[in-house]
Amino acid sequence: MLLAAVNLRTAVTSVGPVLDELQHDIDLSSTLAGVLTTLPVISFAVLGSLTPRLARRFGEKHTLLGALGLMAVGLALRALVGSPWAFLLLSVLALAGGAMGNVLLPVLVKRFFPHRIGPATAAYTTVMATGTTLAAGITVPLANLREPMSWRFGLGAWAGLAVVGLLATLLLPERLRSRHDTSTSPTHRPLHHSRTAWALAIFFGSQSVQAYVQFGWFALFFRERAGVSATAAGVLVAALTAFAIPISMVIPSFAGRRSDQRALIMGLTACTVVAYIGMLVAPAAGAWAWVVLAGIGSGAFPLALTMIGLRTRSVATTSDLSAFAQSVGYVLAGTGPLLVGVLHGTTGGWTWPFVLLFADLALMAAAGWVIGKHRYVEDDLGPVPA
Repeated sequence: MLLAAVNLRTAVTSVGPVLDELQHDIDLSSTLAGVLTTLPVISFAVLGSLTPRLARRFGEKHTLLGALGLMAVGLALRALVGSPWAFLLLSVLALAGGAMGNVLLPVLVKRFFPHRIGPATAAYTTVMATGTTLAAGITVPLANLREPMSWRFGLGAWAGLAVVGLLATLLLPERLRSRHDTSTSPTHRPLHHSRTAWALAIFFGSQSVQAYVQFGWFALFFRERAGVSATAAGVLVAALTAFAIPISMVIPSFAGRRSDQRALIMGLTACTVVAYIGMLVAPAAGAWAWVVLAGIGSGAFPLALTMIGLRTRSVATTSDLSAFAQSVGYVLAGTGPLLVGVLHGTTGGWTWPFVLLFADLALMAAAGWVIGKHRYVEDDLGPVPA
């Protein structure tokens, strides 16, 4: 599971560091580069929704093998092509594997560690954050192993890590059914009838909006408002990203030991609110303090994944809830950076983009108050009518 988790974001964060060389080499226009940076959210939203059906038909082991296989093939072949359209299509192939893995890992946690959901989620989200950071940090050094610098080698090398995950997945037993869970499919009404499921989807989407805006726009904010160099702004955003690693170690385990997570959700939201107020009031003097607080607030992501297992009784419902929450959530996530870009471009400032972020935090807190209360999705749903 951990060797699968480390691969889930490498197809996403490995591209940015070599994007300039990639554009020049395969004639990737700025418009298509914009499409490339939007593909992860679209893929995670659309392709992830198909995963429960595949898992029920082929089994969780074979579905995870297929996900890692798609990832390995997509990562390897896109590093060889010379056409921008071929690169985009093969990126979708790699991202499809990541989308399937996103949905499957909470399900495997529920199946194999039903009484240790917090620690198991902490383990895989920490490894996933580490893989995300490594792909962003060492793609260029990998590319520099070839003379002249080869973006193809830098991107293609991550296919090897996917193959390692695939080989490890072969060790999973053929029968993944837990002796504690005999369900093969949900026996209740569809999840869109559940208030808890919708609240979790909104919470997942709202925290994703925060993350994608932070990664995409905060470097420009610090350059414009704090007056720092491009390098220093990049370091600040990289520190925010890296902070997700220790946070992922702590938050899921902390949440898993409690039946009610509302205080934790409000605390994480408050950290982000204070960080944003500080960024607006003292962007230069307190930059590192605001980055640390925003990094603590980023614990909402591993918490959202933890709640998928904590708010379901059966593995089958966990599978459907994982797909539902992440598909709806990533659709919401895709709107955040776009709206911030429109607001910043229209007003030339940062007041309205932060108004949007504060409104999104209010939505996240409201949804978090619903999911934080101890209740199962199945409690909202009656049995399927005869």
